[in-house]
Formats: sequence, structure tokens, C-alpha cells
Amino acid sequence: MRSLILAFSLIVVATPVLAAPDASASKRGNKDLKTYCSGDAVTFCSGNDPDSPEMDACFKTNMDKISENCRRAITAYKSGGGK
Repeated sequence: MRSLILAFSLIVVATPVLAAPDASASKRGNKDLKTYCSGDAVTFCSGNDPDSPEMDACFKTNMDKISENCRRAITAYKSGGGK
């Protein structure tokens, strides 16, 4: 579950988040996570740094609310060993 939460946090990298001064500098996630989960990250966790434990916790808390495409991207990321 931890790797799944980390994967969510990686998504924020592609979308500028007001609370994250330099989200593009993050090394977390992959292209699909960034593409399909950025909106969910902004919607549910916009006040958190994308690389923080708070972001991980926010995604875990909101897991049941995220979009289907984001869930699919997370499943694929997780089944691929986090790559």
C-alpha cells in the first residue's frame, strides 16, 4: 500500500500545484500516473508538497474518491513493481 501511496504523490509532478514551489523537480511516479492522477492530486491534496508524507496520507484517505483512470494507472504502476 505504501508504494501505491507514493505513486499517487508522483502524479502531482506534472501539474503545477500552488502549495508545491517546484513540483516539476520531483522524481516520483511515471508518465501515466502524472497524466491520469494530476487532477485528483490537485482536487484532493493541493495543499501538500508532492514528495511529502502528508501527500501520501492524503491519497490514502481519498482513495475511494479518485478517478477510474487514476486507479488504473496506480494498479499498472503497482503491478509493474513501481516503475
